[in-house]
Amino acid sequence: MMPVTRLYSAAQTRQLDQCAIEQYHIPGYELMCRAGKAVFDLARQSYPLAKKYLVICGAGNNAGDGYVVAHLAVEAGLSVELVSLVDTQKLSGDAKTACQQWLSMGHQQRPFSRERLDEAELIIDALLGTGLQRDVTGEWAALIEQINQSDKPVIAVDIPSGICADTGRVRGAAIRADYTLSFIGLNKGLFTGQALDYRGELSFDDLQIPPAVYEQVEHDGELLQWDSLLNQLRPRPLDSHKGNNGHVLVIGGDYGTVGAVRLAAEAALRSGAGLVTVLTRAEHITAIVAGRPEIMVQGIKLHQSIHSYLQRASVIIIGPGLGQGDWGRCLLSQVLESHLPKVLDADALNLLAAETNHQDKDWVLTPHPAEAARLLATSTQDCQQNRYAAVSLLQQQYGGVALLKGAGSLIQADHTPAYVCPYGNPGMATAGMGDVLSGIIASLIAQGLDNVFATRLAVALHGKAGDMAAENGQRGLIASDLFMPIRSLLNT
Repeated sequence: MMPVTRLYSAAQTRQLDQCAIEQYHIPGYELMCRAGKAVFDLARQSYPLAKKYLVICGAGNNAGDGYVVAHLAVEAGLSVELVSLVDTQKLSGDAKTACQQWLSMGHQQRPFSRERLDEAELIIDALLGTGLQRDVTGEWAALIEQINQSDKPVIAVDIPSGICADTGRVRGAAIRADYTLSFIGLNKGLFTGQALDYRGELSFDDLQIPPAVYEQVEHDGELLQWDSLLNQLRPRPLDSHKGNNGHVLVIGGDYGTVGAVRLAAEAALRSGAGLVTVLTRAEHITAIVAGRPEIMVQGIKLHQSIHSYLQRASVIIIGPGLGQGDWGRCLLSQVLESHLPKVLDADALNLLAAETNHQDKDWVLTPHPAEAARLLATSTQDCQQNRYAAVSLLQQQYGGVALLKGAGSLIQADHTPAYVCPYGNPGMATAGMGDVLSGIIASLIAQGLDNVFATRLAVALHGKAGDMAAENGQRGLIASDLFMPIRSLLNT
């Protein structure tokens, strides 16, 4: 069975398929029949009362899977309408075999009509597969739009039609599926960006190909797995004291943005740091200490040296509420001279974007898409179009660990696959969430974890805590709601 954490590009998935066929002598048509049966079984399980299926087919193996589903549904006594947008004479290989079997049994395929869509109780999307190379336009886009507007339940075969398997972006138009059943290899595009809004509930079937196949093909990504990450944390020694658990130095909080450093500092404490010091504007000391007396706070003036504080720290967070004025710029320049591990967020990233050729193997950069765009001198849209490429380029240009936040956050370190976070929810799209994440990352580094593992664990913890905090609803979720779940999860 495939390791369920591995993510593949479309090309790599095709290599898995070919390896199973050529080296292990599993006929391609047999794999197609297994895929079709898996989709039909999912349909019966998820929609047992549906009696009228509309199967939408295009070309290629994705269409072949659709023909198999249609055949199985008819055999089960269901009413099936099969619609194809291509001339069946243009089909080839296993898809042609599946189509010929469908036609040879006396079944028909018909042109699409709104009436057939209205009568359907379940739609099987076998229109476009993972090999999509261009934007969906014309009658294909019009058909997809009508399906989406119909509100009929949809099961997508392998991937929702119109979604790019490698990036997760919508190519012109895409099916909004209720379920997606993916085969042989999980496509990396299904786990980040726009795809999360289109895939519905995702299932996977390896079609019983030998486990050895997966050892012969490289993979581009890995899913973070909370249980596996947590199991690598060791219990604290019984004679621990606060000095054993690291000292996090949080720098930021210019006028009007003191809340950002306050959130980062408490997140560091809640995730296990022994000591946390905040360097901020002197006017903010009372507010921070009154709200959380466990945080140490020092006021810092423009051009004041922070060397003595750097000497006592284990790790630095800089950026939350830092601002882009002279005060923030002066603090960042001192931090960049330090050899301590660093977590850069918010305005520290915006200031860094103005630097030239600055690299550091000891830092973790945590941009959201707009900040990533500034660092890469491109647009936010370009970053979101291919999030995998963006996080890889960030790491190559700046070194260290790059974390591209957002739906399906991505973590890229040197010479490793990109790691993708499957946790979190839209309720976390609110102010301060990034500050909390920075605090967790720095805290775990302070406690002795390396930057790469600390970032992976922190991102998973942050997402899991957000999901726990959202159990009473996503609307109204705020960043500080994560503090108690963070503590609970780390002590599971």
